[in-house]
Amino acid sequence: MSRVVKVFRTLRNHWKKSTFAVCVLSYGGYWLYGKHCDKVLRREACLVAREYGRQQIAPQERLKKATVILNPAACSGKANNLFEKNAAPILNLAGVEITVVKTDYEGQAKKLMEFMEQTDMLIVAGGDGTLQEVITGLLRRPDHDTFSNTPIGFIPLGSHNSLSPSLHLLSDNKVKDITSATLSILKGETVPLDVLQIKGDKDQPVYALMGLRWGAFRDVAATISKYWYLGPLKTNAAHWFSTLKEWPLVRDFSVSYLAPRPRPPDLPTQKLPRPNLLCRIIRRLKNYWNPPVEGEHVEEAEKWEEQQLPTIELFIQTHNKNPVERVSLKITALIHPCTKSSKMTVGEFITVGSKKEEDPTTFTENSTKLEASACQLQLPEGASGFFNIDNEEYEAMPVEVRLLPRKLRFFMSVERKEQLLSQTQ
Repeated sequence: MSRVVKVFRTLRNHWKKSTFAVCVLSYGGYWLYGKHCDKVLRREACLVAREYGRQQIAPQERLKKATVILNPAACSGKANNLFEKNAAPILNLAGVEITVVKTDYEGQAKKLMEFMEQTDMLIVAGGDGTLQEVITGLLRRPDHDTFSNTPIGFIPLGSHNSLSPSLHLLSDNKVKDITSATLSILKGETVPLDVLQIKGDKDQPVYALMGLRWGAFRDVAATISKYWYLGPLKTNAAHWFSTLKEWPLVRDFSVSYLAPRPRPPDLPTQKLPRPNLLCRIIRRLKNYWNPPVEGEHVEEAEKWEEQQLPTIELFIQTHNKNPVERVSLKITALIHPCTKSSKMTVGEFITVGSKKEEDPTTFTENSTKLEASACQLQLPEGASGFFNIDNEEYEAMPVEVRLLPRKLRFFMSVERKEQLLSQTQ
């Protein structure tokens, strides 16, 4: 008993050292527990992948080939280590023959897609920038119709992974997100996604999966990192200083748009079996005696509608947030209501801007929404600034945006698909 009393007396007499030691031990224990949980997640994922690898294949069949486009610079240079520790072992245990292609500089993924050979699946390991470069390079190919049928897997390794919530169930654990995304590739469940084609007057078109953002909130979001020293107040400070430099933040632009078109029917994911010989003979005889009449197909002229709109923020988006929802094709332009007779106050600008950092597509209930299958943006003369296309910066200019329905197929987790289906019912 005296020994215990002596220990407590020592801790009391050296309370500063004791407090520091407790903090270090607590943090160390928490860090070790997190590492242990990550190992458990990797082990469970590898056990699931091993079952896929043990499946027997016919002698004439070959192993599935996957081409991985990896951006080592993603996630502050940690992407290569994250892929090697969490995703590569799962693919190898499943018996997938992978070819890893690493990018060395920004924009290289677009050039690499020009020389990519046919593969069973394409895996993008990186963030929004890597994914956008890959789909842009893929759809710029002359034979993009053939390569667009290749299923694409997305492993979230970047600081921004806007498409991940649509395809996978996300958590606060980076390792769990990576392993679950890799396992969804093995399970083979796919979903078609729409693609935005954004084309200027001179440059080649750029392709996006989520949308285009332009306006005051976007410009402020690009400057938030400069006020890192203000901690949790950096977002409010960025919006406050922006109002001091430029107010009111109203921007006039004109938009011409086409009415939305009905969504085309889903194509079968599996190839239908060939009819037997008798059915094929009967069908050919019917076509011979009663040939189908080919009517002249007259394409209707596109009817563009134009509007002049003042705005603070413009966002053109797809419906890829819920890819299983069956709605008409449309591009939604969300314009914050701000006219000369009804201006936002500085406080409202800061409050709305803080909320938009959590979800950039958040707008007030009074926002104007335009549904379209294509639109043309005309900016006023002398307009400057930048577009955000899937969180990548591009110089603002007049552009034409078209929606390409069901252009690409992405791997999706079964659990996420069931969750989205339950929400739409």
